[in-house]
Amino acid sequence: MLKLIKTREGISLSVLVVPRSSKNEIVGVIEGRLKIKLTAPPVGGAANRELITFLVKKLGIDRSSICLRMGEKQKRKVLEIKGIDEKTILEKLSPWL
Repeated sequence: MLKLIKTREGISLSVLVVPRSSKNEIVGVIEGRLKIKLTAPPVGGAANRELITFLVKKLGIDRSSICLRMGEKQKRKVLEIKGIDEKTILEKLSPWL
């Protein structure tokens, strides 16, 4: 089950990123983290930028509403999402959960 944590600023979402994949896609949940495959390489922040762009489209939020809080150079990352509640995130991601 996807683990979402309510924070003062919004919702904290943990993700596991698999860079250099054949396509951008959500593949499920592992240990409470959303597993996402990205085509971008993990070089120069490319995978981080693609991750944020991908989630902005999936969640239908503004780019300024999401930021990387932890894991800038790791596969395991924590994002903070503002302006959206847990229920809405779960509804928008439900096809992959």
